[in-house]
Amino acid sequence: MYRIALCDDEITELDKTEMMLHNYQKSDTEYELEISRFGSAEQLLERVRKQGYKPDLLLLDVYMPKKLGTEAAKELRDMGSDSRIVFLTASVTHALEAFRVDAVQYLVKPVLERELFLVLDKFLGEIERERKKYLLLKIDGRICRVALQEIVYCEAQRKYQYLYLTDGTRSQLRLTMAEIYKMLSDYTEFVKVGVSYIVNLEHIESLNSQEIQLDSGERLHLPRGAYQPLKEQYFQYYCRGGIQNDSGNHTVFIRTS
Repeated sequence: MYRIALCDDEITELDKTEMMLHNYQKSDTEYELEISRFGSAEQLLERVRKQGYKPDLLLLDVYMPKKLGTEAAKELRDMGSDSRIVFLTASVTHALEAFRVDAVQYLVKPVLERELFLVLDKFLGEIERERKKYLLLKIDGRICRVALQEIVYCEAQRKYQYLYLTDGTRSQLRLTMAEIYKMLSDYTEFVKVGVSYIVNLEHIESLNSQEIQLDSGERLHLPRGAYQPLKEQYFQYYCRGGIQNDSGNHTVFIRTS
């Protein structure tokens, strides 16, 4: 589901844009849209302030009474909004201001349906790819968005599973290791190490037959039989930048990039 906000002081323009969005949904698209309409910048800003409304994409008119769309966009950015903003306007006069508030597109009215469809394909596709880089996990009673790159490893300790992040935090998860691995198995950087660990290869500095050295400074003991498969996965993942270094009876892999 993607939240699309329309903000324009002219009802006919809102109707036209909403109709194009409905046509987009009826087309061969994989995206499901939740459309909200606002007749003024004040209405939009009030909902953001009071309800924490966060549209994924905002189609915002520039010329509106009392407050310009560019002014509303600046207020949204000041409130921490990272919504993608597309300005719909009859003039390019405020193009510079549009880019100062990180607008992603500037479409001149009358906007053609094919133009809007191209914008939707591009930016909804970007949002979809970004969403795949995060996991939604329940931590300490709250639903949290965790970036994959921030996950160092997961550990099973008896009945409990723990998630370790790059900022040093450890969080208990109410999931089994099988459930956690199912969520991470589509990403080649995550590998199972024995029955106790799921490790992010991006955070392994080196490894040998005894242990893993993580970039967090932690060392994980390798259980019996875990070294050979992990060595192969690690080498494959870093085959372009890994160095194989023979040290005594052990082979040590050291990340170099």
